[in-house]
Amino acid sequence: MTRNPKFLALAVLSLILFGPEVLLACPVCFGSGDAPMNQGMNKAIWVLLGIVAFVQIGFVALFWSFWRRSKQLKQLKEQFHVVKGSS
Repeated sequence: MTRNPKFLALAVLSLILFGPEVLLACPVCFGSGDAPMNQGMNKAIWVLLGIVAFVQIGFVALFWSFWRRSKQLKQLKEQFHVVKGSS
């Protein structure tokens, strides 16, 4: 018996269309209520969001310190005046 590629494609398409319960998300992603696995996953998401926020705050602090240092350096350079002497 030879396999027809069109038949195989039709079979896969029909499984996708007529078998959606196979394609549903797992209970954690689907939202099965207050299961301990869901609570742990939610806490993990909050921890990762906190880490991302901490790193972003670090970048803001870094660039703010660069801005402050450049401002102080500019003020320091403006304090000195070049005195031209006689040749």
